[in-house]
Amino acid sequence: MRHDTDLGRALGTLLSEARHRCGISQARLADRLCASAGVATVTRHEISRWERGERVPSGFWLGWLALSLDVPVAALERAAAADRRTRPGPALGRWRLVQPGVYARVPGTAAA
Repeated sequence: MRHDTDLGRALGTLLSEARHRCGISQARLADRLCASAGVATVTRHEISRWERGERVPSGFWLGWLALSLDVPVAALERAAAADRRTRPGPALGRWRLVQPGVYARVPGTAAA
């Protein structure tokens, strides 16, 4: 496990590097996650989206990722929180950030 080099790194980079250290493919990681969590909803495509920074996994998946990749969950949580802070909110222009992870509709904007 690495603790010192994980600070300030993007979550996707941490996931990709940890997966490569384990010598497994995105498909194999998805299989491990589904088997461990008992939920068959993660595919290699989702792993790819997480690694490219297109999406940020929920706290539920961060715990399973930490276990599957032998990475401290705290490092993944820090990186995920940092990624969420730098991501644009949903439906730019119609929503505003109230607090991390909480958005409110901007008055006077129509629902999509």
